[in-house]
Amino acid sequence: MKKIRFAIRYIKYFFESVNEHAVHSPFVYNLLINVIYVKANYSQYKNIEKLREELLDSDGQISLVDFGAGGTRVNVSTKKIKDIAQHSAKSDKYGQLLFRLVNHFQPSQVVELGTSLGISTAYLASANSQTKVFTIEGSETVSKIAKQNFDQLQLKNVTQIVGNFNEMLPLTLKSIQKIDFVFFDGNHLKEPTLEYFNMCLQNATENSVFIFDDIYWSDEMMQAWNEIQANGKVTVTIDLFFMGLVFFKRGQAKQHFVIRF
Repeated sequence: MKKIRFAIRYIKYFFESVNEHAVHSPFVYNLLINVIYVKANYSQYKNIEKLREELLDSDGQISLVDFGAGGTRVNVSTKKIKDIAQHSAKSDKYGQLLFRLVNHFQPSQVVELGTSLGISTAYLASANSQTKVFTIEGSETVSKIAKQNFDQLQLKNVTQIVGNFNEMLPLTLKSIQKIDFVFFDGNHLKEPTLEYFNMCLQNATENSVFIFDDIYWSDEMMQAWNEIQANGKVTVTIDLFFMGLVFFKRGQAKQHFVIRF
């Protein structure tokens, strides 16, 4: 039933979505032409995708810690690395979009909620070696695998933070103060998503970029996305179905775009 509902959501999105020819915002049009729809094959992609293939072939098993809703409940399970790589890592299409967004906006620092095995982190970090990437992961064992992956890719600009998002995110935000770019990929429930959004919002500027993963994953994520769109500080949002982009440009008319991607 869940798969059917998800398919229906995608069909609705597909028929509502538009391309650059129907967009009349110069900011969004330029973003589509110069970033979102760019087909360039950056050299960094090859090494990251080679690593993904290695993870998908791995028969290793690790203990996985899930803090649950709001980070209050701890569940421990054993999973194969290949299964985590298959189900938790962002696809190459969306990982490469993250790369292009960082490459375009050139943030001085990036915060990622949900490291997992580090595929999306690698795309975020490899776009600019001068960008500092702070990535938070709840499971220590998963974080250790991610560290090996960052070493393999020779990424020196990643700071790993292990622990409960509710505790680690405020500490991270306090240490960096201004926040340029956030990738929310660590919790797919409404209340935690909104809580982390509001935490980060306190450190946001008009040039900040917030990216939300899986905005159609569930009714709760759709509700969270609707509330984020309605927030008074948010001016522009872009719905790509599997990701939502949020901007805070001052003087920009409040607009929401559903873009085919």
